[in-house]
Amino acid sequence: MRPRISPGRLRELGPINWVAWQLLSRAAGTDDAHLFSTLGRTRGLFRGWLHYSGKLMPGGRLPRLESELVIIRVAHLRGCDYEMDHHIRLGRRAGVTTEILDRLRGGPGAEGWSNKHRALLTAVDQLVETRDLDDETWAALAEHYDERRLIEIVLLVNQYEGLAATITALRIQRDGV
Repeated sequence: MRPRISPGRLRELGPINWVAWQLLSRAAGTDDAHLFSTLGRTRGLFRGWLHYSGKLMPGGRLPRLESELVIIRVAHLRGCDYEMDHHIRLGRRAGVTTEILDRLRGGPGAEGWSNKHRALLTAVDQLVETRDLDDETWAALAEHYDERRLIEIVLLVNQYEGLAATITALRIQRDGV
């Protein structure tokens, strides 16, 4: 499938976003992180989005492993291979093993989750499926997280669900394609 908007280069990105794209691509382990070379075409909006995204991950208060559990689960539920590719790679650095990745695909009902991670993944699934959390799920999540982190979890799930929708709608191709 062809991208609806081609990845930009210096002319389309401008010098600031071009440098950001180059640095982000290297950090992602690719020559062209298509997400950034596409979204970079929005100029200032891209930089604002990067700032917000970076405040959630990696700059959030959730432990990095838990952020990656959330993001990979969202990518799996939304069938977003681009998001999955990047966050499997980033997740490995944060401790997401092959076993954990297999469990993530199985969801919160899979064997081996701690109560904390089961509550987190149950919340991810509910937010993606219903756009809400029932009282039982909220209470289970609140046993493990303070108010700031509870808000952050909801924002993180919705950030990556929205990003998956953006990637899908714009037909952003996986890196290396």
